[in-house]
Amino acid sequence: MRRFFSIENLTFLAIVLGILSGVYLKEIVINLKLVGDAFLSLLKMITIPLIFASIFVSIASLASIKDIKDMGIKAIFYYFSTTALAVFTGIVVVNFINFSPVDGMNLSSDGFEHKKFTVEALVQSFIPSNIFQSLVEGKVLHVIIFSILFAIAVLKLQQNKKEVITRFFEGVNDSMLTVAKWIINLSPIGVFALVSYIVADKGLGSVLSLWQYVLAVVVGLLIHAVFNLGLIGFIFGRFNPLAYFSKVKEALLIAFSTSSSSATLPVTLEVAEEKAKIDKKTAGFVLPLGATINMDGTALYEAVAAMFIASLYGIELSIGEQIIIFFTASLAAIGAAGIPSAGLVTMTLVFTAVGIPLEGIAIILAVDRFLDMLRTATNVWGDLIGAKIISRFVR
Repeated sequence: MRRFFSIENLTFLAIVLGILSGVYLKEIVINLKLVGDAFLSLLKMITIPLIFASIFVSIASLASIKDIKDMGIKAIFYYFSTTALAVFTGIVVVNFINFSPVDGMNLSSDGFEHKKFTVEALVQSFIPSNIFQSLVEGKVLHVIIFSILFAIAVLKLQQNKKEVITRFFEGVNDSMLTVAKWIINLSPIGVFALVSYIVADKGLGSVLSLWQYVLAVVVGLLIHAVFNLGLIGFIFGRFNPLAYFSKVKEALLIAFSTSSSSATLPVTLEVAEEKAKIDKKTAGFVLPLGATINMDGTALYEAVAAMFIASLYGIELSIGEQIIIFFTASLAAIGAAGIPSAGLVTMTLVFTAVGIPLEGIAIILAVDRFLDMLRTATNVWGDLIGAKIISRFVR
C-alpha cells in the first residue's frame, strides 16, 4: 500500500488525472496556472544553491589532489567526456529529426533575443567577473566554473581548514537536497496543475503530439547507451559490453524502476564488486562519485527538451545558441541530484541560458516520468562502464 502511494506513482496518477481534467473540466482547471507557475518557481529557486553545493562537495570531499591524481582525474575525465558526448548525440538527433510544428501549439516567442555567437561571448560565458552577481542572475556556467575552482583550492588547504569548509558545504548540500525532496514531493500537485492547464488551454492533441520529442529522447538515449558507451567500454575497457550488461543488469532494472541513481547505488556497488569483480576500492570511489556527477541521460534529455520547446515557440536556435546549450546541459547535469525528476530542476538552467521561456517545461511534463526511467538507467549504465574501465587502469 505504501509503495502504491509513492511519489512516482502519485505523479503518474497526476498526469492521467491532469489530462482527463483538462478535457472534461476545462473551465475549472484553466485557473490552475498559478499553482503550476508556483511549482516552476520552486524548482528555479533551489537550482543555483543545489548546483553550487553539490559540485563543491563532490570534489572537495575527495582525500586530496595528490591522492586523487590517479583515480580521480581518470574518473572525472571519463564522466565529463561521456556527458558531453551524450549532449552532442542528443543535439545531432534533434537536428536530424528536424521537429515539425505541433498542432495547437501556437506559442509566442515575444521577448526572445538571439544571442550572437562570438569567441569573446563564449569565453565570457565561462568566466564570471562578479560571482555574487552571477549567483543572483542564475548564470549557471559561471557558478559551475567557480564551484569547481573553489573546491580544488580547498583541497590544497591544511586538513583542519579543509574540514571546516567542507563540513559547512556538506551541511548546505544536505539541506538543499532536503528542500529539493520537499519540492519534488509536491510534484503530483504541480504536475497535475501544469498538465491539466496545458490540456485545457491547448487541447489533448498537444500532449499526443509530443511523440517527436519522445522519439528524439529515446533514440538519443539508445544510441548513447548502446553505441557510444558500448564502444567506449570495448575499446578502452577491453571487455564485451553485452557480457558485462548481463552481469550488472539488476542495477539497471532498479534504476529504471526507481528513477533514482542514488537509491540504486547500493545495488550498483554490489553487482560491480560481486558479479563484475571490480576492485572494491575502485568501485567505492568511482560509483558514488558517478551517482553524483555523471548524468549522461539527464544531460541528453535536457538538451533535446530545450531544442524541442524552442521549436514550439518558433525559435530557430543558431549554431552559437546550440553550443551554449551543449556546454550548459553538459555542466548543469553534474549538479542534478540523483533522485526522481531532479532533471526538472537543472532543466531551468538550460532554458534560461538561451532565453527559452520556462513555461515550456509544463508542456513535456506529461511524458517526463517515462523518460526519467530511461535516462536514469542510462546514467547508471554509464557509471558501471566507467568503473570497469578505470579499474583496468589503476591496478
